[in-house]
Amino acid sequence: MQSILNQFYTLGSFEKDENGLFSAKISLNKDHDIFKGHFPGNPVTPGVCMMQIVKELTEEFTGKSLFLKSASNVKFMAIINPFETPDLLVQLQISENDEEVKVKNTTSFGETIALKMSVNYRKL
Repeated sequence: MQSILNQFYTLGSFEKDENGLFSAKISLNKDHDIFKGHFPGNPVTPGVCMMQIVKELTEEFTGKSLFLKSASNVKFMAIINPFETPDLLVQLQISENDEEVKVKNTTSFGETIALKMSVNYRKL
């Protein structure tokens, strides 16, 4: 998998259930340089990085290169501290047509939902 977030996270496993829901288990790299600046002494996973992870996983699941067209209902609901909660479950409901891919995402750790969003990507 190609990633612009070089060594930011690792993909542990992924699967598709009988309802078409994709689930990926990822682990954040707490030692990544991003966390040294965001924020020193109180590391927080940047929202834009979480959005990029969703895009990269969608590309992995669909086998398509994608470009973010729009995002709506983006809700960051909990802080993701890579030292406290590095292991995340990223769930993607993916639908596509000839030109675009639509995704509804929920990202969580344990019982806590950290991110919910709907995004549209244009196929490249």
